[in-house]
Amino acid sequence: MRTNSISAFMASVAVCTLASPAIAREPRSGQTAGASTEPQDAASPEDEANIIVVTGTAGGSGIRKQDASFAITTISAEDLVNAAPKSTAEVFALVPGVWAESSGGKAGANIDVRGLPGGGDAPFVTIALQGAPIYGTPMLSFFEQSSIIRVDETIASVEALRGGPNAVFGRGEPGVTLNLRLKEGGDENRGRVKYTMSDYGLNQIDAVVSGPLGNGLYYMIGGYYSTSPGIRDAQFQSERGKQITAHITYRHATGKISAYTRWTDDVGQWYLPMSLVSGNNLGTFSQLGNATRFRTLQVNAAGATERFDFRNGRGWRGSISGLTIEQDLSDALSLRDNLGYTSGSADTFGLVPDGAPVRVSALPGGTAQTAGGQMLAGSDYVQNYGHWVVKKDLRSLSNDLSLAWRAGRNELTAGFFLSRFSSDDFWTLGNFTPMQNVQNGDFLSPATTCATLQAAGSGSGCWRYGIRSQGDAQANALYLADSLEVTDKLRIDAGVRREWLTLDYVLDSGPGYPDGTTDMNTRVKASDWAYTAAANYAFSDRLGIFARYSSGFVFPDFDDVRGNNLGVNAIRQTELGLKFSGDTLRLFATGFHNTNSSFDSVVGAVTPPTSYRTRSTGVELDAALMLGNFNLGMIATYQDAKVTQALVGGIPSPALVGNRILRQPRFQLRLSPSYDVAVGDWGLNLYGAAAIVDDRFGDLANTVVLKGFTKVDMGIKLQSPFGAFGRIHADNLFNSRGLTEGDPRSPSSANGRPILGRSILFSVGYDF
Repeated sequence: MRTNSISAFMASVAVCTLASPAIAREPRSGQTAGASTEPQDAASPEDEANIIVVTGTAGGSGIRKQDASFAITTISAEDLVNAAPKSTAEVFALVPGVWAESSGGKAGANIDVRGLPGGGDAPFVTIALQGAPIYGTPMLSFFEQSSIIRVDETIASVEALRGGPNAVFGRGEPGVTLNLRLKEGGDENRGRVKYTMSDYGLNQIDAVVSGPLGNGLYYMIGGYYSTSPGIRDAQFQSERGKQITAHITYRHATGKISAYTRWTDDVGQWYLPMSLVSGNNLGTFSQLGNATRFRTLQVNAAGATERFDFRNGRGWRGSISGLTIEQDLSDALSLRDNLGYTSGSADTFGLVPDGAPVRVSALPGGTAQTAGGQMLAGSDYVQNYGHWVVKKDLRSLSNDLSLAWRAGRNELTAGFFLSRFSSDDFWTLGNFTPMQNVQNGDFLSPATTCATLQAAGSGSGCWRYGIRSQGDAQANALYLADSLEVTDKLRIDAGVRREWLTLDYVLDSGPGYPDGTTDMNTRVKASDWAYTAAANYAFSDRLGIFARYSSGFVFPDFDDVRGNNLGVNAIRQTELGLKFSGDTLRLFATGFHNTNSSFDSVVGAVTPPTSYRTRSTGVELDAALMLGNFNLGMIATYQDAKVTQALVGGIPSPALVGNRILRQPRFQLRLSPSYDVAVGDWGLNLYGAAAIVDDRFGDLANTVVLKGFTKVDMGIKLQSPFGAFGRIHADNLFNSRGLTEGDPRSPSSANGRPILGRSILFSVGYDF
């Protein structure tokens, strides 16, 4: 492994970068003169067209949203507060074209984009902090990027770019990039302190403060501390988190340097599919409890054991840091460097079901009792559950250096991108044991084994599987982009990227634990081109259209190497967009069509492995209606995503061709009304949201139907004239029982993962 070399390289890049003078670039072509690219805390709907977005621009230079030739959603800090996301994955509910299954808790989401093949985790999703990707590949087994980033009061705004120039200015991947922009200090000291409690035992304190330090220096520091048993109460504080973020900015007449670091220790119970027929409360049920919290498991072939505490759940213990420099070398030449570094542990401790539950009367002998001695009735349900442990130490370094040259109506940008990332893993999976299938249910006595339940028709037996692996990769890329204002109304953008990947992977696997032998020691090299071209036409400052074509790719990752999926997945995408920003109506509409050319999109834990090619056509709407004190926001997605070719166990499967992509809805809609009322100097804001989700299929054969559902949220905020405020927010107000997925390990079983039940948050705070 080259973990030490990563640290050394980061230090050398930081030294070289700091040696350069740092001044900010002027607005790029199409950007309003004098517009700031600093993150904005909030924007009224009628001002949103003038927001400067940096995601998807060459070198992160920034462009006015109304002038962008790509589909991008901007989310203000106030929008985030109103949405009250329980995880970063829930932020994607505010982005059209994206389907996010955030029912797994604080971490462990499944996120799909525009019908591209997924089926688990987030294979086409990049998350960035201050424009720097937080990890070098979109996902790994038991890891997707939303698991290691937390949204709090230090976030000024969020940008979500779908498709478009992602292929060139991202990691070459064509899905969605979610860029979180930190608050920066200003000329006045400002701050917020907030306390939040809930009807499920949450206690959280948030604080943020910012201001000037003098001589062009500004600061922002903030964070939170949080604890709760979770909506799915595990009989202990299963959700615990703390985070602190510091952001220092140096500005002078011609530019700025900003440096930030964020330290996080935040974990929560991993919510998994559960029995849908046992009579348990689908909104609050948790199999995990005090009786099953600890498990001692063998960890190597020498017989060593370790006692694991499943209170540790799934989450992140680590840091994300970065350094950004912007500099005008002359009136025509600008330099930008963006360095990011991530280091920490993204571990998983989960209680995983195996097969459907069965009644005690169906067991051989028709009897069973718990480990605590309780004799069960024949009508009681029992089910196999396994204690799964995945320890994953992650490191990632990225650096994006670009140089932009402006001449008249033309701007040419050349850049070099470097990424080094690693993952050191220990797994022990399986470890199945029968349990009483009730809230916080106990183990069964040793007389009833996982083989007993298998004989009764439930579960896959007493299997175990373990690995120890080391993966290390480096990607280097060169990119070139050009933006030409042909006329005052027409602008043409184009870009090309060439990327090279070198990946090393060492694997030791065994029967529940590593057995001490090397099963794989592989080096993979790959390279590919990505490119994009677009035309943007402005009929006026309020109305514009764009057309774009892009070609991107996804390189194999460490898990692909282990599964011998070594191909490069090529994605082609065409987009047509309409942008209108009026006094009462704002509308951003994007039509898209994409295809993927590789068979290396493997569906979950299905046996035999299934891989497939797809095509998807759809339209996204992001709109707002503003009528005085009343606002109505709307995001909507319609997509027709189908399988075009499929392999099952490496053999062509014509029966799957033409089927809909698993788990993604054809249609989804979110309506978010709000109304402002002034009572003297006091302000009252009433807001809500209704998310309407179409039917989906839980399997690629389209035989398991996941029924559509509607989820309603509602809230009220009271703001005093002296800075104090209060808020009540109800999530899933009507206690919808919608399912986000079936059971990926047993699609035909009576298991599924429902959304969380109703919860109510109460917040009080003070702005100063």
